Amino acid sequence: TFPLAIKMLRSAEEIPEKARRPLKDLGIKVATCQTISMARRYGWTLALGREDHCCSLGMIALGFGAPNDFYTEGNLCEGMYTETAAAGKVTESQMDRFEVGQYKYFLVAPLDKATFEPDVILIFGNSAQVMRLVQAALYKTGGRVHSSFSGRADCADMTVTTLKTGECQVILPCTGDRFFAQTQDHEMAFTLPYGKLEAVLEGLKGTHKGGVRYPATPFLSYQGKFPPKYDKLLKMWEESP
Repeated sequence: TFPLAIKMLRSAEEIPEKARRPLKDLGIKVATCQTISMARRYGWTLALGREDHCCSLGMIALGFGAPNDFYTEGNLCEGMYTETAAAGKVTESQMDRFEVGQYKYFLVAPLDKATFEPDVILIFGNSAQVMRLVQAALYKTGGRVHSSFSGRADCADMTVTTLKTGECQVILPCTGDRFFAQTQDHEMAFTLPYGKLEAVLEGLKGTHKGGVRYPATPFLSYQGKFPPKYDKLLKMWEESP
C-alpha cells in the first residue's frame, strides 16, 4: 500500500483544499486507524478532527479528548487487555499522547501526493520489508531501533511516539487496527521522522549494495538429500554398462 505522509495541524487553515473530512464528506465518524487505511488503500488525503473521531482512546492519544479519572484509573483496559483496573492504569500511563488541545487535526496523505511537509512517514509492509527499513535506519549510525509494544493503540506509537522521540519506530498493528482498519495478519509498519528520510533512503541503497536485499537472496549452492529410492535409481544408472 502507499507510503504515507502524516502531519499534525494546529488550525483548520492548514488543511489542504482537497482533503476529505470524514464527517462532512463521508457522513461518518472514524478512528485514526481507519483514516490511515483509507489513505494507504484509496490514495486519499484526509484531515481528522475531534468532530470526525469516534475512538475515545485514539482521541486521547492525539490530544483531542481529555484523559479523566475513568480513563487514567485503567477502566478501558480492565477485563479486556488487563486483568485488573490497576494493571490497566499502568498500561494507560505508558501510552504516549499529545497534550489536550496541542493539535486540532490529524492530516494524512500518500507520500507521493502530499502537498505538505510531513512530520512522520508511515510505511506498511511485511516483516521482511520492515526489517529492511530497520537495517536502512541504522546504516549510518549503527546500533538498534528501540520500540515498545502493548498490542493496543498503535496510532499513538505511529504518530505520537515517533514525533516525541524523533526516532524511527517498528509498529506492531493493534487489535483495533486489525478490526476497524482491516490491517492484515501479514502486515507490520515502520515510522520515521521526516528529517530522517534522506538517511534512511541512503541506508536502503547502501545496504542493498552490500548484499542485504529484499527479497532476500537465497543460498542455493548445496547438494540436496533425496529419498533412498531416488538414490537407488542413480546407483542403477551408475552400475549399468
